[in-house]
Amino acid sequence: MDRVAIDLGWLKIYWYSIFIFLAMIVACFVILKEAKRKQINQEFLVNLIFYSIMIGILGARFYYVIFNFNYYIENPVEILQIWNGGLAIHGGILAATLFILYYCRKNKQNAIKIFDIASPGVIIAQGIGRWGNFFNGEAYGTITTYQNLKNIGIPEFIINGMYIDGEYRQPTFFYESCWCLVGFIGILIIRKLYKNLKDGQLAGVYLIWYGIGRLFIEGLRTDSLMLGQFKMAQLISILFMIVGFYLLLRNPLKERKK
Repeated sequence: MDRVAIDLGWLKIYWYSIFIFLAMIVACFVILKEAKRKQINQEFLVNLIFYSIMIGILGARFYYVIFNFNYYIENPVEILQIWNGGLAIHGGILAATLFILYYCRKNKQNAIKIFDIASPGVIIAQGIGRWGNFFNGEAYGTITTYQNLKNIGIPEFIINGMYIDGEYRQPTFFYESCWCLVGFIGILIIRKLYKNLKDGQLAGVYLIWYGIGRLFIEGLRTDSLMLGQFKMAQLISILFMIVGFYLLLRNPLKERKK
């Protein structure tokens, strides 16, 4: 799998960077469209999105580096080489969330409503961004066989890309990408079916859906960030689900559009 999309000699553009950039563009489009529907001040939101993306990227990288500290302490120059991969989505979400809470409080805006608006954009961006992992040959799972992958309907080009170090691997990036796409559609359907949604409920659906998917998909991965004997992504996923159920169930969904 060629990681480089465009090679100009003096400049190389990696597929990973392209998919991360595409994910951000799609997320911004969806979020701004949602914000317009909710009549959120556009200038405030544009500034919030810009800073959140920057802080989210820094948080995602910092999170990954911390959990691979021994490697990066010996190779400090590589800390800046994010085109080689190494952006942990949970670190990005946590960093961006803290900033959104701060920025909304500073500007006297409802942060929970902002999280609702951001949820469909974030989950579709996660689904797109995972394809960068495919081209980087990372975020794959346990050893399997060609026939097993063929039997469950994995496209041929993905199967070929999952032939790593002499073995076929589970395309966990693909599983998560599909899970996020279904979640994105589900959030849009819920938003359409139910009127008078309470603040935090769409965010709750996002947290539960992504948390459940990542919890099980992470169990297949072989490159997880670890905290002792535990996979950190699974611990965060459980936390996501707890917060998600709280946001969702404090105001149960009852009324549907007729």
